[in-house]
Amino acid sequence: MAAKYAKDMPAGFVNHIERVAIVGASGQMGEQFTKALVRTGKHTVTALTRQGSQNQVPAGVKPITVNYNDDSSIVAALKGQQFLIIALAATAPPETHSRIVQAAGKAGVPHIMPNIFGTDDTNESLTSETPLSGDVEGIRAEIEAASCAWTTLVCSLWYEYSLAMGPIWFGFDWENKKLTLYDDGTTKVNLSTWEQCGRAVAALLSLKALPEDANDRSLTVSHWFNKPLVISSFLVSQRDMFESWKRISGDKDSDWTIESEPSKERYKKGMAAMKGAQDPLSARMGAAMASFVRLFFPNGGGDYESTRELDNAKLGLPKEDLDERTAVAKAMVEEGYAAKLFARATQG
Repeated sequence: MAAKYAKDMPAGFVNHIERVAIVGASGQMGEQFTKALVRTGKHTVTALTRQGSQNQVPAGVKPITVNYNDDSSIVAALKGQQFLIIALAATAPPETHSRIVQAAGKAGVPHIMPNIFGTDDTNESLTSETPLSGDVEGIRAEIEAASCAWTTLVCSLWYEYSLAMGPIWFGFDWENKKLTLYDDGTTKVNLSTWEQCGRAVAALLSLKALPEDANDRSLTVSHWFNKPLVISSFLVSQRDMFESWKRISGDKDSDWTIESEPSKERYKKGMAAMKGAQDPLSARMGAAMASFVRLFFPNGGGDYESTRELDNAKLGLPKEDLDERTAVAKAMVEEGYAAKLFARATQG
């Protein structure tokens, strides 16, 4: 978007985001974004769905079927869209993201939120040492080369999901009631809930698109052109999570086996498992072990709110209750969430 101010835009310009397209609207993150945007009642939300997909998009969304191997199909679906959110599955081929970005540029989409949802993407050592991180710099450069602006979402890891998934993630082995603390378990990191991520994007896209003129100091979407949107739900340690678990479950320390492992040693184990894996799922589990424990390195960048400003207050995001969200994780554990997810991954 070349113009800085609404007053300089062509006649008929409407100074807010009316049309939003989402790739991956039925996925874990995409569904949160989609539902939150629909709830505002301020947008026409279009979901790009893959040919042959049986996934159902959330209510209130306009689905358009596309062939991701045909650039013209993607371009046609993105024509007239003002904002594109790419929320592909982690298993999607990297070239799919690139193809969507190129199509968005051809379609004239001015602003893209790419498939980068996670840790502080300005911390080079953290991103370079996190196997699950994408090519952040490459993706940003590609978007800019397509004459689009980008806004990444820095939200760190997802709290309930990571807590419920099992020992590779936050060290909680629910079946055996065993907790592995990384170092002494007191390193605090920023974490976010899925819902907070959805609220953040909906709040961003509910702002004016541009300042009216040079005297307009109100927040606008353009404030985040080529910048990350930085949010968080909690700044907590493993011990904080365990205390929350005990409060909502009634468990005591004596009900659990508590061990510790040096975070850097665990990281090496994860990297070795990833490199020595015989199949893609095993490689991803090794990458997950290394990635998750890397966040908990002392002074390793997992706590980003101590070094940079969060955007929570600017967006009017609510303060969440840790125990309430731990209770959500508990329900996920009890319904076998992780096992179901692994079963789907194994079935392809």
